Amino acid sequence: MLKSFKVSELPWRWYALALFAIVLDQLTKLWVSAELALYDREIVTSFFQITLRHNYGAAFSFLHDAGGWQRWFLGVLAAGVSVLLAVWIAKLKKAQWLEALALALILGGAVGNLVDRVVYGYVVDFILFHYQQHEFPAFNIADSAISCGAALLIWDAIFTKKKQDNEAVTQGEPNE
Repeated sequence: MLKSFKVSELPWRWYALALFAIVLDQLTKLWVSAELALYDREIVTSFFQITLRHNYGAAFSFLHDAGGWQRWFLGVLAAGVSVLLAVWIAKLKKAQWLEALALALILGGAVGNLVDRVVYGYVVDFILFHYQQHEFPAFNIADSAISCGAALLIWDAIFTKKKQDNEAVTQGEPNE
């Protein structure tokens, strides 16, 4: 599958960005885990706190009380998606940098949370935003990378692809 790629053509900078997201995610999780006990909170602003939470499920604690099988299911799912993302990034052309950026962020976030699932059996969350008594679910750097990557992927799909299609139409090229 990757035999047609020369090593110099592989998008190492995108893999380096994903690795940066993983390292930043893991370092912040280690720091918070060392500084706070479970459910402790450090007030940063009136709407932002650092806390320590353990998420045994997926996004928004979906499946958190499923009995333990979800650890392995979500881990295998994240590993499979990570492999697909790495291959997808490798197949992109240089001009598709926004798509590659988005996928690299998603890859870094997925692997960051996968490390937690494999090592601890849960994902460490620590960023907490709230308004009065209403809290947004706690999240982490990996979740932020995934969310930013997903937003960029949507942006790219809507605006970049649409612009490319419009340019192809004005130049008389057939749409795919």
